[in-house]
Amino acid sequence: MEVFDYEDIQLIPNKCIIKSRRDADTSIKFGPRTFKIPVVPANMETVINDDLAIWLAENDYFYIMHRFQPEKREGFIEMMHAKGLYASISVGIKDDEYKFIDDLVAHDHKPEYITIDVAHGHSDFVIQMIHYIKEKLPDSFLIAGNLGTPEAVREIENAGADATKIGIGPGKACITKLKTGFGTGGWQLAALRLCSKAARKPLIADGGIRFNGDIAKSVRFGASMVMIGSLLAGHEESPGSVISIDGKKYKQYWGSASEKQKGAYRNVEGRQMLVPYRGKLSDTLFEMQQDLQSSISYAGGKELKDIRTVDYVIVKNSILNGD
Repeated sequence: MEVFDYEDIQLIPNKCIIKSRRDADTSIKFGPRTFKIPVVPANMETVINDDLAIWLAENDYFYIMHRFQPEKREGFIEMMHAKGLYASISVGIKDDEYKFIDDLVAHDHKPEYITIDVAHGHSDFVIQMIHYIKEKLPDSFLIAGNLGTPEAVREIENAGADATKIGIGPGKACITKLKTGFGTGGWQLAALRLCSKAARKPLIADGGIRFNGDIAKSVRFGASMVMIGSLLAGHEESPGSVISIDGKKYKQYWGSASEKQKGAYRNVEGRQMLVPYRGKLSDTLFEMQQDLQSSISYAGGKELKDIRTVDYVIVKNSILNGD
């Protein structure tokens, strides 16, 4: 099996066919809507909140609200719909979640997007939840994850998921591979490539993004959407307070399976860390769009899907080695 990660891959340019990079179309249709770029902030408490979700929806970006304040989710859907915006939420697989789905149906609060957010999504209990949601809310676009193998993608798609999320512990705040010995950390891009060969429905690449060019690499290897945590944390609009250390500004960032998130040291697979303060989120997202336009130009195309046709070389850890 060919194994590599983002820092190991360089994409090979094709002849350019557009006069200006501004002519490249970075938009992506994902589910019932079309978004400016194939990027979604991680559904983590230190990355997304109500205010950011509103701004992202208003400006044609995809978002997924986290599941860590379950009592607020129905009110969140109602608020978004009252503003004429789409609602995108996360659920788990505990028994209470079935009642929550029943409540949404009873009150006619039907979100456009639902994500089943589980660390190990290749699970009988995830499959049960997929069946339940598709029966009760058939019009909601259902994302399920996280997965890391072609077998998992096939089974979760066959259960009824409309998209799958790929990545077992490759994120900056994840320590899954250290704590358990399992995961896609260190070979996330190769795992995405394998999963995309089995997939018939859209994939979200989740975790391991360190540079904007990694978004283009994710698209090349099959992602329709790229979930980003640490690179989209630390902004002025991000949840949490700014912390100053030796004259430099930071914001807190922690994994969904961290002790901080769980409130107890129990099955911990994440850590808490500080990320540099990055200013306005809108500036970062615009820079990502511009870099993607450049990627499309180098790919010899006009739109995002043209990146999927380029060749690549494996240059082991070229950036990490300073080459």
